[in-house]
Amino acid sequence: MTNQHRSTFAHALPSPLREGWAARLATLPAILLLATFFLILPALTAHAAMTIQEVKSEKGITAWLVEDHTVPIVAIRFVFDGGTTQDPAGKEGLAHLMIGLFAEGAGDLDSDAFQVKLDDAGAEMSFEAQRDGIYGSMRMLSLRKDAAFDLLRLAVNRPRFDQEPIDRIRAQILSGIIASERDPKAIAERKWLRAIYGAHPYSRPDEGTKESLAGVTPADLGAFHKATFARGGLHVAVVGDIDAKRLSEKLDQLFGELPQKQTLSPVADVAAKLGQQVEVNYDLPQTSLQLAFPGVGRSEPDFFAALLMNDILGGSPFTSRLWEEVREKRGLAYGVGSYLVDNEHSHALLVTTATRSDRAAETLSILRQVVKELAEKGPTESELEASKKYLIGAYAINNLDSSSSIAATLVELQLDDFGIDHIQRRAALIDQVTLDQVKAAAKKLLSAEPAIMVVGPPLGGKG
Repeated sequence: MTNQHRSTFAHALPSPLREGWAARLATLPAILLLATFFLILPALTAHAAMTIQEVKSEKGITAWLVEDHTVPIVAIRFVFDGGTTQDPAGKEGLAHLMIGLFAEGAGDLDSDAFQVKLDDAGAEMSFEAQRDGIYGSMRMLSLRKDAAFDLLRLAVNRPRFDQEPIDRIRAQILSGIIASERDPKAIAERKWLRAIYGAHPYSRPDEGTKESLAGVTPADLGAFHKATFARGGLHVAVVGDIDAKRLSEKLDQLFGELPQKQTLSPVADVAAKLGQQVEVNYDLPQTSLQLAFPGVGRSEPDFFAALLMNDILGGSPFTSRLWEEVREKRGLAYGVGSYLVDNEHSHALLVTTATRSDRAAETLSILRQVVKELAEKGPTESELEASKKYLIGAYAINNLDSSSSIAATLVELQLDDFGIDHIQRRAALIDQVTLDQVKAAAKKLLSAEPAIMVVGPPLGGKG
């Protein structure tokens, strides 16, 4: 569900700096109203009582819908399978460049005309290029949803990819790439991905390189769009002031013109290459540490045992073992944690922190000791019970606190193939996990020799 390497271009609410703002002051009341609703929009009722409908359009497009007519807002979130792994060799960064162009002209509207109409519609539109999918979203006032949905339809179906916006967005990306060449963290990430993923597409930078971006043409962008934007790889969720009948009509309007099947290149599964130490040596006052262990997929039977184990290790701030040993007892770091990374073709458990460089070797030793103890002995019954209460109780706060977050959660549940009733079943799935199952998950994932990344002065062989 969670991807740690996300590329985003968002068309936000209007800014006074945007050209033509003075000519569009008539739209200001609607924009202010929209902004106000975004600020005060409450979470829906408790997730246990939330009703999720499956809506299927006449053309066979399926979406999950949560109706909420208490405020006049509609949020849509969707994803097309594929993502940056579909960038052709030598054209890395193609998907990242493409998503920056959806608000830069579509249909008969050039860049300026499209953005004026998007401002006038009082809508917020964004696209993201992730490893395994191209994500899109929009929030709008329900009373202006027809105009907003029509613009989204144009962006999805008929992006223009005009040369001037291509050159401008490409220059922005290249500026970031050039700046990252002097950034120790960016350099370390590139080296880390190459070390653990080898030649797999996951090792490539999502934004591409100076050389690969230079060769991207409008024809390349059009071909990528045609290959990935198809109904067969589409997942949709909608939340807000719209009913099932109206949504069914909008689904066909938005996506009905797309081809049925995607033409994706196959991507192999890959296991992270563990048992190595990657050092990026810089004379820094603070050293960053990252450890990678085997992970677990969401479809695997021990996923919830691994989820609980990770929470006990370092998933929950203030209560995890890593927090207690690294921060509370020794004051070695401001923050420390662990998390499960679940990509479509690879899984991992990562432990991360940053500490004073003169105490980096000591901190690494503590991290490894905490992991080793959990792998060998497992958690206690009280730790498990506390973790269950937290993961059950915090879910609504972390995932269902706004229309946009609900829509995002529903899309991820579709991608994980968890079922439309998963939110109602989730507490029971967590509660039924036994202590022995969590101990087994700890031994399975944490007994491996990890891959370790150190960004800072050399450790001198310590740790």
